[in-house]
Amino acid sequence: MKTNILEYMDEAAERFPDREAFADDELSLTFGEFSSRAKRVGSMLRNAGAADEPVIIFMKRSPLTLTAFFGTVAAGCYYVPIDVEMPRRRIELILETTEARYMITDDSTMDTAKELDFSGEMLSYEDLPEVIDEAALESVREKALDVDPTYVLFTSGSTGVPKGVVGYHKGVIDYAETLTETLGFDETCVFGMQAPLYLDACMKEVFSTFKFGAKTRLIPSECFLFPTKLVEYLNEHKINTICWVVSALTMISSFGTFDIVKPEYLKKIAFGSEVFPAGQFNLWKKTLPDADFFNLYGPTEATGMSCYFHADRFFDEDEVIPIGRPFKNTEIMLLDADGKPVPDGKEGEICIRGTCLTKGYYRNPEKTNEVFTPNPLRTEYDDRIYHTGDLGYVKGGELYFASRKDHQIKHMGHRIELGEIEADAMRVEGVKMCACVFFRENEKIVFYYVGDIDKRELTKELKKRLPRYMVPNAIRQIDSMPLLPNGKLDRMKLKDMYTESKNKKTGA
Repeated sequence: MKTNILEYMDEAAERFPDREAFADDELSLTFGEFSSRAKRVGSMLRNAGAADEPVIIFMKRSPLTLTAFFGTVAAGCYYVPIDVEMPRRRIELILETTEARYMITDDSTMDTAKELDFSGEMLSYEDLPEVIDEAALESVREKALDVDPTYVLFTSGSTGVPKGVVGYHKGVIDYAETLTETLGFDETCVFGMQAPLYLDACMKEVFSTFKFGAKTRLIPSECFLFPTKLVEYLNEHKINTICWVVSALTMISSFGTFDIVKPEYLKKIAFGSEVFPAGQFNLWKKTLPDADFFNLYGPTEATGMSCYFHADRFFDEDEVIPIGRPFKNTEIMLLDADGKPVPDGKEGEICIRGTCLTKGYYRNPEKTNEVFTPNPLRTEYDDRIYHTGDLGYVKGGELYFASRKDHQIKHMGHRIELGEIEADAMRVEGVKMCACVFFRENEKIVFYYVGDIDKRELTKELKKRLPRYMVPNAIRQIDSMPLLPNGKLDRMKLKDMYTESKNKKTGA
């Protein structure tokens, strides 16, 4: 039984030293090279005096960045990834929260790093020592525990002060073992990584690659702007396994990409983070009838994904794809506002229990205690659960995601879900992507869509399909949906777009 995530790296380096592990368009690392570089990073940090503390990793998205992560852990520290895509204010809030003494940069980020308000020591990845300090690293491993932290990942919400989620060895190991078993990964997998490296989503590929001696290709982010180019990239590198956010998949299917080029090698597609419209899913299923599709659900606060559903059939246009059942050693609880279980068919807040729960938010006990609470059903002893803020229900033994609690609105005296409007709109021919935002101050629903249907025609269709109180107050057609760096829809950007357009009209 593993007790340290470095065991994955060590075992892979011993079994497959010369096999390619991680690659992008600039370089490729074998398992042996990866391990050597990670240990050199660990030696550099130990020589600098780092121990049991956060280390900022500010490097471009590259296989080398992953070696910096593992090297930080090898030094007995925990990594805090930041990225040039992040707004400067967000980066500086992370630096303020962690009070980190060390930052690892590379040639592409050094100049930007010098402009930040960082008073600690900057270490250049290009200055790695040639000799590994084996004694120092072994001393660290002897003292390591499986409850020690491995990372602090700052959540990617679009507003407020970022929260640093603290992951730890045991939670990551439990997740990696369960995920790979459930999804049936093996040594034949060639992963195409979509996720930025500062998100927990990248762990699916990283640990699966180590565990089986598989291969991961970091797909350039610019590929995700061009659906045809993206599928061609998958084919060029014979990628057969992807774990992507839904928006990346719908970008391909909704723009007729499959009429031009189809993925030739894809055998396993895992998706999550957002609801996959049934019509778009069916396009994927029709194009790749022999592939395995998995709907995954889970928050960063529970290490990664917590639930799965093997989507092995087509779905009616008005059906919701289940999020299924919890992973092994994970319990999903649906609770009402009083902390009591809800019966099947009734909505309750999705709460999670198990080893998967992280250690809360870094230096933020107030927020931690707000959402990581004592289990109301286990008052006899200390037992924590995490409140996701998501609403779900059970039907036919399967768990379904309903909505975010904060996406419930009251409009014209009725309580409704913005997701219901979006789901009906996606069934209108000509609508490729859509999203609603709500302005509580004047109770206005604003609907944005990407597609080739005329706005007037769409309005007529929505009036046929929706009750009067659910029809959007304003409809806007745009060329593309704004996305957060993690690939999720940026609803705050949509709100800003509407406010800016109103201000221009009024001359404000």
